Amino acid sequence: VRDNPNVPSDLEQMPHLLNFLESQGTLLTNHHTPLISHTATDILTSLTGVYGDRHGVPVSNSFRYFNPDGTSNVGVSFAYWTAPLFDPTTSTPTDTTFNMLTADGHNAPAPWVAFTRAGCNVGGVATANAILENIAVDIPTVFGAGSPEATEVSTNPGQAFADFVGIGIHCAAGDALCSAANNGKQDSLPDEPGGYAGFNGLFGHKYVAPQISPSGPLTDLNGDVIQDPSGHIGFPGFDGMAAKVSLSYVVAMQEHGVPVTYAYISDAHDKHPSGPAFGPGQAGYVAALQAYDDAFNEFFTRLADDGINANNTLFIFTADEGDHFVGGAPSPANCDGVTVPCTYSQIGELNANLAGLLATEQGITTPFKVHSDDAPTIYITGNPARTDPEARSFARALDGLTAANPITGNTDKISQFLADPVEMKILHMITADPARTPNLVMFADPDYFLFAGAPNCNSPCVTEQPGFAWNHGDVQADITTTWLGLVGPGIRDDGIDSQTWSDHTDIRPTIMLLTGLKDDYSHDGRVLSEAMTGAALPATIRGNANIFRRLAASYKQINAAVGQFGLGTLAISNSALISNDPGDATYDQLESKLANLNSQRDSIASQMIQILEDAEFNGKAIDPATASSLIQQANQLLQRLQ
Repeated sequence: VRDNPNVPSDLEQMPHLLNFLESQGTLLTNHHTPLISHTATDILTSLTGVYGDRHGVPVSNSFRYFNPDGTSNVGVSFAYWTAPLFDPTTSTPTDTTFNMLTADGHNAPAPWVAFTRAGCNVGGVATANAILENIAVDIPTVFGAGSPEATEVSTNPGQAFADFVGIGIHCAAGDALCSAANNGKQDSLPDEPGGYAGFNGLFGHKYVAPQISPSGPLTDLNGDVIQDPSGHIGFPGFDGMAAKVSLSYVVAMQEHGVPVTYAYISDAHDKHPSGPAFGPGQAGYVAALQAYDDAFNEFFTRLADDGINANNTLFIFTADEGDHFVGGAPSPANCDGVTVPCTYSQIGELNANLAGLLATEQGITTPFKVHSDDAPTIYITGNPARTDPEARSFARALDGLTAANPITGNTDKISQFLADPVEMKILHMITADPARTPNLVMFADPDYFLFAGAPNCNSPCVTEQPGFAWNHGDVQADITTTWLGLVGPGIRDDGIDSQTWSDHTDIRPTIMLLTGLKDDYSHDGRVLSEAMTGAALPATIRGNANIFRRLAASYKQINAAVGQFGLGTLAISNSALISNDPGDATYDQLESKLANLNSQRDSIASQMIQILEDAEFNGKAIDPATASSLIQQANQLLQRLQ
């Protein structure tokens, strides 16, 4: 999708990647995010095949948690898989549950286990929470508090970050690559179903690089030694993962005994590492995409020289979310970026002080904190119940906020949709840890980035911030719609598929079926049979292809956060929260309706996914009558949204 109709999209400006996907595989362009549609949540959902209520991180890239006294503290969404909740503001957080958390409060199953149990090493390149994310809680979690690595953190933190964060390999049991001689450490997963003993991992560039680049320092695809902006050789930081860097790690791992690799590539629309943001068609943006395309060309060429290609290897590419561009019109008006560069006199998200606006426009001075975002989660001090007059007044006040837009000159209504915990449960945003549950979520006008500053507007409450111009986290289609490219054995070479509705939960079960593996937990997603050849599908799907696809499509619309049911109930939630009649009768009635709808949805969806997973992984044929009945029930459920 183009952000400017005259400017080719990112994929169009990376023809080596686009042609690879279109000519040798399937590119699904009706692909979607969960909510919140932010980096950590999106990637973790892709890795696991479950929504945030089942992996523990439905809000990102940070969130808050309530203390027993009703105040709230920061939690960081990025932390190693087995680490406790990471609060960088204190050494004694009141919440020490696992950051990655199942619906019943255990440490979430890890995405590398199915592969390592099958004898395959798994590499992570800046892959969310599958590698160390910080040198605070992650170091003692993996290496131990008194380890040499912990000592390095205290004496040379910059080098420690480059040495230990961002890169890792999880090895099959007994594989020499992760032996103690190579500085391998126990790959501990305390709550993994079925146990996980006898496995080691390599954690950090310091220990991985000598194994995948034994002849000298690891270089990027341009031949430059990989290092951070301060000159520390090693991991260059998460904003330093340009395609030439990230793909170099991947190909080096593939060449040195790591056949399963996951990697993150930094966005191209920011001037990394320090900004500012680019607009569509701006010279720096176009140049970055050209460099990315060159890197993909080198990547595919080098893999092909190694004998790694679409005939023997599964390739999967996606974007964690779409981004909403915030800026004025380009100049000249007909610029396309490629032949005529675009320039912008106004560019940058609109930072809005939620506390100041509430106080000056609505007279609300209730203390609260937020996870700053264009879909801020709100934590009211004291953690009042959702029906408490304080919480109800707060929600109505949010709906009344407006702002003068410095780009357009218009007066904008800031809030688009509101959700409290009743709707959050429908959207898969309630975890097993009640301390993480916010009082409210405001899905705002995507031009705005909301924070909680001073409860006044002595400093302007709305300012344009040129350092950031691409908003995500919100519910609008340009943010929640993205793409998924699949190439490899068992994948159809049909090119673009704009019809199949999918989301990030569908990636994991599709990988499992194509590789002949099985997770030790159930998925929220379904196998994307539409993208697969008949020979790659089990007989239980191949023989019932139409009913399988109908059941899967119906399931997605009632269970996905941004399916018809999720978006429909969000509209009802907003109506409930902004209502203001005697006795709060409308609110009570609509919230009761939402709870009943949720119960019905969960009942139907659980039956649907059981049938789908049984056909996908357990060799059980679909009963057409049962499937048709469930589809009819789902359709009736959607009609009840009216």
